[in-house]
Amino acid sequence: MANKKSYEFNKSIAGLNAVDLKSRIAEDQLRLKKLEFAHAISPLENPMSIRELRRDVARLKTELKKKELGA
Repeated sequence: MANKKSYEFNKSIAGLNAVDLKSRIAEDQLRLKKLEFAHAISPLENPMSIRELRRDVARLKTELKKKELGA
């Protein structure tokens, strides 16, 4: 099931340009910091959401790097 989610995510970000990817990365990194801070204060109901968001940021950065290299 996780592979299907990542496939759909990759498919959805493939059409974004570099500016959109950068803004999405900044937005998701801010969300990640807030989640990690909230989790440090009191445990989250679903701590796996931190891992998923971190991986989504990595996927966004990978797609941005591909666009910058012209691939």
